[in-house]
Amino acid sequence: MTLGALIPLLLLPVMVTPALAQGGEDVVGLPVGARPEPVVIEDLSGDAYDLAELVGSTPMLLEFWATWCENCAALLPEMEAAYAEFGERVAFVAVAVAVAQSKRSIRRHLTRHPVPYPVVWDTRGRATRAFKAPTTSYIVILDASGTVTYTGVGPSQDVRGALRSLFPQAP
Repeated sequence: MTLGALIPLLLLPVMVTPALAQGGEDVVGLPVGARPEPVVIEDLSGDAYDLAELVGSTPMLLEFWATWCENCAALLPEMEAAYAEFGERVAFVAVAVAVAQSKRSIRRHLTRHPVPYPVVWDTRGRATRAFKAPTTSYIVILDASGTVTYTGVGPSQDVRGALRSLFPQAP
């Protein structure tokens, strides 16, 4: 990726205002109802991590994330609360974008600020392209069939509310 291609990605967190995407608002990234293409990226050890293996077996939440992302840091309490409530029913994955960070810097960051779900490495931007991630702090929620049910960006997302819609309460 060239520096010219990276500059818009570096500026996006500044330009994107906190927003919830779906439910009649502006579409961010993939539209609700879309089915992203299968993609294989890496875990932080360099081993293949096939996101498609999770699709079809369980709902999934992906957060496109970076160590330097202030919106991601602000969203973390909501992510941790969502994981505490839904972690046994939803596969949570943080997708570390390969912009201004390395696997080493991510591992160092996670030592100081651990998260309870896997963090994977999108070194070639495959997941970023497949999920049309416009910026970091971008959340995509897929139902168990692999269909997008929610997308959003920014620190004020109601992640738990979006996940609750996957599990209607019994009458």
